[in-house]
Amino acid sequence: MNTSQTVEQLQAKWITPENFQLYGQVIFPSDDGKAFDLEDAQLNLKNGTPRFYIMRLQKRGRKFHKITRHVQCTQCLGSLEGKDWLIAVCPPHNDLHEPVLAEIAAFRIPGNCFIKLNEGTWHAGPYFDHEFVDFYNLELADTNVVDHFTYDFLKNHQLEIEMV
Repeated sequence: MNTSQTVEQLQAKWITPENFQLYGQVIFPSDDGKAFDLEDAQLNLKNGTPRFYIMRLQKRGRKFHKITRHVQCTQCLGSLEGKDWLIAVCPPHNDLHEPVLAEIAAFRIPGNCFIKLNEGTWHAGPYFDHEFVDFYNLELADTNVVDHFTYDFLKNHQLEIEMV
């Protein structure tokens, strides 16, 4: 049995609304009083009680081997204090129960915006180079209990991915 592990490097690109549209939305500041439009987060929180909270994450490097998705709701993530961060994503392909490895992309997200992940978008992160980052997170109250599907590249492909 071959138990050797491979580390694949994934180049992180600076996020834009255009290069992120397969996975969700990028939301930048807008003037107060602006009418709701397609530049605002298009949310799906209808399948439960919304939960908006601040989570503190400690630095854990840039490597991952697990990727997760939520199919019942959208999820919004943004850092506090203007700190930049990284996330890896893969389009939903809701008919498949695993991400398509060739379609995984990594993004660097500046601290002046947040992202909204579409339902079913696979994601690994947030990752960052700071000692810790506080993130605001909008999802459902029970998302991590009843709507949390994880795929393990290490277990299934002896693969770890590193965002560079």
